[in-house]
Amino acid sequence: MTDQRSALIVDDEHDIRELLVLTLGRMGLRTDTAPNLTAARQMLGTVAYDLCLTDMRLPDGSGLELVSEISTRFPTTPVAVITAYGNVEAAVEALKAGAFDFVSKPVDINVLRGLVKQALDLNTKRLSQPEDTGRLLGTSMPMVSLRQTIGKVARSQAPVHISGESGTGKELVARTIHAQGSRAGGPFIPVNCGAIPSELMESEFFGHKKGSFTGATSDKAGLFQAADGGTLFLDEVAELPLPMQVKLLRAIQEKSVRAVGGNAEVPVDVRLLSATHKDLGQLVNENKFRHDLYYRINVIGLHVPPLRERNGDLPILSAAILERLAHAMQIPTPELAPDAVEALRAYGFPGNVRELENILERALAMADGTRIHADDLHLPNGSGNGNGHHGVVSAPAAVAPGSAPPPAVDPRTLSPFETSSSALPSYIEDIERKAIEQALQEHRYNKTKTAAALGITFRALRYKLKKLGID
Repeated sequence: MTDQRSALIVDDEHDIRELLVLTLGRMGLRTDTAPNLTAARQMLGTVAYDLCLTDMRLPDGSGLELVSEISTRFPTTPVAVITAYGNVEAAVEALKAGAFDFVSKPVDINVLRGLVKQALDLNTKRLSQPEDTGRLLGTSMPMVSLRQTIGKVARSQAPVHISGESGTGKELVARTIHAQGSRAGGPFIPVNCGAIPSELMESEFFGHKKGSFTGATSDKAGLFQAADGGTLFLDEVAELPLPMQVKLLRAIQEKSVRAVGGNAEVPVDVRLLSATHKDLGQLVNENKFRHDLYYRINVIGLHVPPLRERNGDLPILSAAILERLAHAMQIPTPELAPDAVEALRAYGFPGNVRELENILERALAMADGTRIHADDLHLPNGSGNGNGHHGVVSAPAAVAPGSAPPPAVDPRTLSPFETSSSALPSYIEDIERKAIEQALQEHRYNKTKTAAALGITFRALRYKLKKLGID
C-alpha cells in the first residue's frame, strides 16, 4: 500500500524493538528499526517517517540528540521517547527538546497505542486544517511570534503554562493549542481554580463515590475524567491551595486519579494546560506554590503580550470585534473613525483585549449612524468622553419625584478592570435597570419616548433592554 503509515523505532534492546514492531504492525504501520543513533540518522536521511520512537539511552549518544535533530530537520515527524520508569527529569527534558510525548518502561501497550494514534492524528489534522488561529488576530511581531510558538507546542503533548495579564486572552491561546493539536476531537475542559471552594476541590477534580461524604448522593466523575482524551485547562492555577497542589502533582505524574471514597486508581489521558496572571516563579520563591508542580506544569512557557505592547493591532482587532458584536445585535457593522482609532491607541488598556471588547460593545450601543467616533468610546481616562446625546444612562435621569436618588455613578468614568473583584459592574446594571423600568412605566412602554426621556438613542435602549433582560 502506497499510503501505509511508517514508523522508525530506535532502541538498542532487541526485545523492546520486537515488542514495538509487533504492536505497531498490528496497528497497520510499516516499521523500520535502528539499534543506535548512527543507523537512525542514515534511515531518516532516506525515508520520510510518520512517527519515530526512540529510547533515551543509546550506545552512541542520547535520544535527546535525535529528538532535537528531528524537530529541526523533520518538523512534521512526531518523535516520542521511551524513558526509564520514574525518570521524570528525563521525560521533561525530552518534552522541552521537542518530543511529542513519552512512554515509560516497562511499556504499557494500551498507553503506547494511544500515543501512536494521537501522533498519526496530528499529521492528519495538519493536512486538513493547516491554519487555525481562531481569534488570535494581529500582525505585530509579538502576535506573529505567539502564533508561531502555538503552532509548535500544539504538536506536542507537553504541559504548557500560559502567562499574561488579565484580559489578554490566555484561555483563547489554550483553546487554540487544543484546536491545532491531535486532541482537537476530544473535550476541552476549562477550570477556574479560584472559583472552586477548597473543601470541594478534590471531589471536583477527581470525582467521588456515592456516600463518601454528606451530600454525595450518587457517583460523580471529576474534571480529569471529563477531559479524558482531550485537554484540561487550569485557569488561575496560582489559586490552588498547597494540599491540592500535592494531589494534582500525583495525578499528573501517575496519569491516573482516585475518586473521593474510591479504592481503585482510574487511568486518565489528558493534556494539561494552565494559566495565571500572577508570577508563579515568585510564588515558588515565597513557598506559596510547590516547586515540583511548577516544574511539571511549566515544561513549556508561553507569554501573551498585553495590548499596550501591540497597539498597532488595534484597527484589525477592533474591526473584528465590532463585526462580531454587530452580527449578534443584527445591525450593520459600523467603522471606527480616525479620531476613535487615535483615542484607542493613546489609551493604556489596563484590562487588555477584554476591556477593548467592553468599550466597543458600549460604543456600538451608544453611537449614532454607521461610524464610531472618539466621543462614543467614553474611555475611562477621560479621552473621548464627550457630552451630549451619546451619554450613558445615569440613575437620576428617571428617578420619581420625592424618592431618594441612588448614588450618582457615571459608568464611563469607571473601568471594571481597575477593581476586578468588586461588584461595581452589577451594581451599575441594577441602577440602570431600575431607571429604565421606571421610565418605561412612565411612558406606557413607548420605547421611542422612553429613549428620549433617558437621553439615549433608540438603538442604545434596545441594546440595554436585551443586555439587562428587560421584557
